[in-house]
Amino acid sequence: MNLRMKNLLMMVIGAFMYGIAVNWFLLPHEIGDGGVVGLAAIGYYALGIPPDISNIVLNALLLLLGYRLLDKKIIFNSLWAVIWISVFLRLPNFLDYTTDQTIIPATVAGLLMGFGLFLIFNAGGTIAGSTVLGEIGNRYLGMKRGNAMLIFDLAVAIPSGFIIGFENMLLTVVELYTCAMFLNKLRSFFGAKKSVTIITNKTEEVTGALSNTLKQGITLINSTGYYHKQSREMIYLICSDKQVANIFPLISNIDKNAFVVVDDVHSVKGEELPRIL
Repeated sequence: MNLRMKNLLMMVIGAFMYGIAVNWFLLPHEIGDGGVVGLAAIGYYALGIPPDISNIVLNALLLLLGYRLLDKKIIFNSLWAVIWISVFLRLPNFLDYTTDQTIIPATVAGLLMGFGLFLIFNAGGTIAGSTVLGEIGNRYLGMKRGNAMLIFDLAVAIPSGFIIGFENMLLTVVELYTCAMFLNKLRSFFGAKKSVTIITNKTEEVTGALSNTLKQGITLINSTGYYHKQSREMIYLICSDKQVANIFPLISNIDKNAFVVVDDVHSVKGEELPRIL
């Protein structure tokens, strides 16, 4: 199975988890959501409109907006994910789970939706709705996807209290917050990148060891110390959290006095690095 097919399959799995979260945990407890799904839920509670129909129609409009602002590949992947979410929204509720402790389905739904979004995002898609707006916010404003989505989702969730009641509106906020934070944690844990800057008197030895170990590009930057006016090359590279853990003992074995700075990277662009973190 090639990478393209794996990504399409991953989006289907993510759409399944998202659809199950809505259909089996949110709707039976009259809990809302944000973005298009939140509007679809309101339409279902107030007018009895099937959420899968609302999901397709409303997202089609947003995908038209995204078509002019985002990569065409993302738009296609988003359409693929939206179609499958609508399919899974039509699945019968075999679980038939209801409880008076409604914080439980709100939290479980948030976790399922966060994990589903993680799979869809990692495969290069979105679920349209607020995720298209979140993608735009991430790309053009530098916001984290989860945070950008949360802002747009709350714009729908808070007014929904007039339909589902104040308590269920608060549960909706809990679900959205859980989803956004879990999504950010997953992306941080599995896809986070670090920038590493190294100043050492043994530049050639350290660079060679890093290159042999990491098997990736490393940049040398000409620099001059202000106090001693001494020129030397700084080592700069982008790597994962796991690679950072291996870098420190490697550098220490060569130069115990090396100066190393590690920073979080919010976004990168390159052939082998994910664009959105």
